[in-house]
Amino acid sequence: MSRDPRLGSPGRTTAAPAASQHGSRQPAVRRDAPAAVGAQGQPSIVKPRSEGVQATDDRAAPADESRGKAVETSRPQRPSHGGGIPAQQRDLGSQGRETIRRLLDAGLAEFEETGLQATRVEDIVRRAKTSHGTFYLYFANKDDLFRTLLRDALHDMAIITDEFPVVTSNEAGRAALRRWVQRFSEIYAAHATVIRILSQAEIVGEEVFADGLQLLFRLSESITQGMTAAEKAQGTAEPTPHAELTALACLMMLERVNYLLSAVEVQLPREEMNDRVAAIIYAAFRS
Repeated sequence: MSRDPRLGSPGRTTAAPAASQHGSRQPAVRRDAPAAVGAQGQPSIVKPRSEGVQATDDRAAPADESRGKAVETSRPQRPSHGGGIPAQQRDLGSQGRETIRRLLDAGLAEFEETGLQATRVEDIVRRAKTSHGTFYLYFANKDDLFRTLLRDALHDMAIITDEFPVVTSNEAGRAALRRWVQRFSEIYAAHATVIRILSQAEIVGEEVFADGLQLLFRLSESITQGMTAAEKAQGTAEPTPHAELTALACLMMLERVNYLLSAVEVQLPREEMNDRVAAIIYAAFRS
């Protein structure tokens, strides 16, 4: 079956534009995209900032970590800050977490420019201005680094899934839905590169692809419940026929719109598109 370039797809058969991972460039994430808001209201976007980072060899990082394990308070901790498989085998101090962030930034930039398959560890360490030895202190390989980035994307998407509002049949309900659509758009923009790679099971593997697919259905279920809860509680309207399928169709539309919004080659008015998507979702359950 063909794969669908999306955050998971139940049938994986819908055709949609997808950049090849074999050396060709994927659509880049917009540099002016708003940062996503994750847990505790903190920005979750991991933006490439490797340019200008002082070159250093961090191979002595574990020893340094043992001398300074105080939790950092200047920056919010993200799931990815624990690093990959090797890093999770030990406690990390501030220097170790900073090195992880630098490697994640470099890896994300390389994945964005050349795709997961075409990126090499050598490319990542060159951009991060560090060494191969340092890389393998924190990540088993480039796929391990990608899965670490994916933890942030799934974390933020899980938050937005749980936050889908109860949409009432009035202006307050419309406004709540519009705010949620805006928030979804921000989170998608923050993780667009990772989501595009995640959607291609032949590249990331079935287990990782299944994580995205599971989240997709959770989000569809949340939309169904949020759009129908008020009417069910009040008993003022007939239930929406096939509400689950309606929610899934609306979610697919929402994802495709944000896919286009995240592509540099396509210029769409983000705010107006969010207005229209929210209006369509509302009408789909209120017609």
